[in-house]
Amino acid sequence: MSNLTLAVFFDRDGVINQMVYHPDFGLVDSPSNPDEFTLLPGVSRVVRAINEMGLLAIVISNQPGIAKGKFTEKLLEAMTDKMHRELASGGAKLDAVYYCLHHPEANVLKYKAHCDCRKPKPGLILQAAQEWKIDLKRSFFIGDGITDVLAGQAAGTQTILISSRKPYLYEALSEHEAKPSHVVASLGEAVKLIQEGMQ
Repeated sequence: MSNLTLAVFFDRDGVINQMVYHPDFGLVDSPSNPDEFTLLPGVSRVVRAINEMGLLAIVISNQPGIAKGKFTEKLLEAMTDKMHRELASGGAKLDAVYYCLHHPEANVLKYKAHCDCRKPKPGLILQAAQEWKIDLKRSFFIGDGITDVLAGQAAGTQTILISSRKPYLYEALSEHEAKPSHVVASLGEAVKLIQEGMQ
């Protein structure tokens, strides 16, 4: 029997927390400060279920807002603290959070890079697997985008795509050779699928 542990990796924005609509620009984007950071309904329950199954709960997220000059590392840290606090108030905990701060077209030169940690590259998943001794083949990556599927695929995890099943998404998946192991309509469905798989 393997001594490796199992994990559920989560994308952050749009999976753990709500995206933010900016009416001035007509854009939906990631939150850029703690006031904009709000957990999606039912997330604490889902993460708690993962905790209760004895699986690691780990966030893997691209956060290029720092590289683009939209917010600072201090604000990202404050958002992360709020995420941990709000999950804890629902009896849930994340074991680790890994962020890629780079962007190839960054305004802030310090973060301008073609890196191995920015999804769809699997660098952060592989780093987490090494640090936490994770069996990637039996672990899951839950995300709402093609880059999540590709990163999980490249790392060798099972991938769960949260999607409203619109036809154009399937075209995009096909175009990028992204092949999710499962497609579900909600995070609740994703955790149910994992629970059934663990039985």
